[in-house]
Amino acid sequence: MRTGLILLLIFLMSGLFSPAQIATNTYYWITLKDKVGTPYQINHPEDFLSKRAIDRRVRQGIAIDQTDLPVSPAYLDSIQSRGFQLVHTSKWLNGATVSTVDTSLIRQIAKLSCVTSVQLTKPALPKKSSILKFREEELQIAYNPANYGIALTQLTQLNGQYLHNLGYRGKGIQVAILDAGFYHANVIAAFDTLRNAGRILGTHDFVDPTSDIYLQNNHGTSVLSCMAGNQPSILLGTAPDASYYLFRTEDAPTEYPIEEDNWIAAAELADSLGVDLINSSLGYFTFDDPVMNHSYSDMNGTTTRVTKGANMAFQKGILVFTSAGNEGNNPWRHIIAPSDGVNVIGVAAVDKTGVRASFSSVGPAFGGATKPNVAAMGSSTFLITSGGVPGYSSGTSFSSPVLAGMGACLLQSNPWANVTLVKKAIEQSASIYNSPDSLVGFGIPDFEKADKYLKLYTQIPVILKGSWTVSPNPFTNTITIRNIGQTSGGTCNINIYSITGVCLWQAKIAVSETIELKNLTSLPDGFLILTIRYGAKEEHFKIIKAPF
Repeated sequence: MRTGLILLLIFLMSGLFSPAQIATNTYYWITLKDKVGTPYQINHPEDFLSKRAIDRRVRQGIAIDQTDLPVSPAYLDSIQSRGFQLVHTSKWLNGATVSTVDTSLIRQIAKLSCVTSVQLTKPALPKKSSILKFREEELQIAYNPANYGIALTQLTQLNGQYLHNLGYRGKGIQVAILDAGFYHANVIAAFDTLRNAGRILGTHDFVDPTSDIYLQNNHGTSVLSCMAGNQPSILLGTAPDASYYLFRTEDAPTEYPIEEDNWIAAAELADSLGVDLINSSLGYFTFDDPVMNHSYSDMNGTTTRVTKGANMAFQKGILVFTSAGNEGNNPWRHIIAPSDGVNVIGVAAVDKTGVRASFSSVGPAFGGATKPNVAAMGSSTFLITSGGVPGYSSGTSFSSPVLAGMGACLLQSNPWANVTLVKKAIEQSASIYNSPDSLVGFGIPDFEKADKYLKLYTQIPVILKGSWTVSPNPFTNTITIRNIGQTSGGTCNINIYSITGVCLWQAKIAVSETIELKNLTSLPDGFLILTIRYGAKEEHFKIIKAPF
């Protein structure tokens, strides 16, 4: 119930509750000029971000800025008053997806002073797509259920057993899976443990909010099983102890840019909820209307809308994994968006021997950047098949979650590492890091090496639990710090930071039983962080400055 209330609050703030995407409606993406009129303020992020999202930013030293503020309600009201229905909003890109049955109205919107551009994102009465979105090949191969599970191969190829053996299987890490549907994931035995432990934290359908994601496409079910599957002696995913949000962003029967808008809306919700990692076994380059197609030059890491959204998710402290694409044997051949993103970990597919699968899309990104980034087992991956039973299937759709699951384990093992360092550790641990190519990028990661890299380079503050108390909280002018850990002698450094990481107040003070900080009225109202460092030990307190 608590999760449902949080989801409801964020949906209402973001304008995500909307009528189902009606087939006769035409959809547009509208870019707005600025955020004038937004009622939210950067120094009060609790009004538009969950505590977990704020904590993730504080932990990684990420500033809260204008891109975090919801779009202007006044601008949205102006658009809606002209006959448009609001489908999604994007605070990161400062825009909105809207729909209408009267396409002539769009000319009025384009003339508004608050609008900088308008783009058709899905036409009315779309035809059934001729594009085969998911080119995975399901394979019928016998398996032996008497061992750890055939999925052991895809784990050990990444040396993932190193983290699993240490007890790091994703516990406490929250993952958002963006996909086309999760058919029967609510009843399949491989997810019994996940469901019974209450680790499916929430679901939402961004294609049709009135639908049931468990009655939609089965692609997401297979993807989820690569990470969360847990069927003793048969199937164990790479992050079986993590918690998951299941978001449907892909409309499987059609292919239009509105699915990029859905993706961004889901990623923004994931951010607001405090999610640590996104896996997206989806990608975009060609659409049912060829006029809308992307070009290879668009695969430069920063151009397509979905790539911008994926890059922004990373900048907010979320580790982002996406499939490189299954176009290696097709005329396009290249990676697809958003795997081209400069901040995104694009994942190629290899077989159990480490040889690249021929279908796996190739790089580099347009301009020469190394893409795909790394590779994992996506040929004959062991998972829950479209039939709802354990079996084999192939595609970068599965190499991505296999790897992403290990990313969740790595985050659990290194809670103080920021995503930039984690991404670098995964790449640097890979098999051909010193000589990357356009087929598998830096190669196959080794998660023992990645973990040791992070342990070596991450400065983890030593938290001395229970050594100090801070009161009152909230405060207005004075804070009293009491030494309850019997610390004595010398001095301690006390700093007060804004939620954006700016040091607002600092002092070096002699350690005593009681320390008083006075004349703090000039500090800004809202959430702040107080740190006390004594020697090599540091303690953090979340405090609130209240107005008079």
